[in-house]
Amino acid sequence: MSTRRNSECQRHHSRCGCDEILSADYRIQTDRRRFLLDGLAAVGGLAAGLTLPMGLAGAQDGEEPVLRIGYLPITDATSLLTAHALGYFEDEGVKTEAPELIRSWSSLVEGFVRGRFSLVHLLKPVPIWMRYNNDFPVKVMAWAHINGSGLVVGGNSGIESFADLGGKQIAVPYWYSIHNTLLQMGLRNVGLRPVIRRQEDALADDEVNLFILPPPEMPASLGAGQIDGYIVAEPFNAAGELLAGGRLLRFTGDMWENHPCCVVCMNENQVNANPEWTQRVINAVVRGAEYAQQNKGEVAELLSRDGQGYLPMPADVVRRAMTHYDQAEYRDSGALSHPDWRVGRIDFSPYPYPSATKRLVTEMNQTLVEGDTTFLQGLDPEFVADDLVDYRFVEEALRQNPGANYLNELTREERIQL
Repeated sequence: MSTRRNSECQRHHSRCGCDEILSADYRIQTDRRRFLLDGLAAVGGLAAGLTLPMGLAGAQDGEEPVLRIGYLPITDATSLLTAHALGYFEDEGVKTEAPELIRSWSSLVEGFVRGRFSLVHLLKPVPIWMRYNNDFPVKVMAWAHINGSGLVVGGNSGIESFADLGGKQIAVPYWYSIHNTLLQMGLRNVGLRPVIRRQEDALADDEVNLFILPPPEMPASLGAGQIDGYIVAEPFNAAGELLAGGRLLRFTGDMWENHPCCVVCMNENQVNANPEWTQRVINAVVRGAEYAQQNKGEVAELLSRDGQGYLPMPADVVRRAMTHYDQAEYRDSGALSHPDWRVGRIDFSPYPYPSATKRLVTEMNQTLVEGDTTFLQGLDPEFVADDLVDYRFVEEALRQNPGANYLNELTREERIQL
């Protein structure tokens, strides 16, 4: 970030209080701005996970592993954090260390690969990249949440719809994210072309420049006029509204009904070595999802810095991020076009629908990213849905906790209306 941009953002912080969301817990090192997983692979980090790392196998023979949870401080981690906060892992007889807050996706993936963490939430496209580009034995065990993201623009930007994004600068959290994929689906739908260029380069009227920006920097950058908008997970959309004068242009769950965003991941080697233990881990996660879905306001307070402090955001921001959805303001503005859909601002439904995995693989082939994407060529969506996801444990957990399947279905057709 340039000195001029830093100073403008700092002036904005002093006016709006955005420094509240740029606490030390949220800061992301500037040298990790780019999606650095290819670099990790290049130095052998992913290959290290092809055998069971000592961090995962570290228990003595006959002893069960200790569960180590890594997470980013976003609402996507709610199911894991609620399970820990309410003692569900303990109830299941799983020894668990306190969840460890990590400040970037790159660091979280690296920690998972090296065995530092045995349970993580990852952006849904990331395990696809890990397994099929780098042969890392990651397994998707459940969905961490559904919906829970949005596209935010400046309140006085004059942007009223996707069609107004031509010639604009839009930040995304990572190239391999549902945010980048859905944004580009929406842009193509109105005849706009996503491009990846320097921010100072000129754009044609039908081009939209995309670039990576750490989520904690998004609200402040929007408020300072450095970007035209951003698409990201909560609670940064709510923070943009409350702290940076932003406006929700569109909820992603209103574009792709109950879409996956973050998924619960484990190392396949550990799963196979400890199936009974794994079942109890997933039981607790599913219980956490069920409680969060039924008690969003309470859970928002619990996880916030005003509660048990898993998330550095204040309770009012986290509460808005989890509950403020079916409102007249959103229906009138077009941020919410399908109030009849069974969708909330964020929801917690752990079953990993194969149809969504298949559709995502198809859409990833159409999504512009930096870096090599040859691994996607010829990647069969049917194969990925069967190979990437382990359905056994979540299906058993749902049999034990049927209320967690609040959508009351294990098959579905994907509904996308851009």
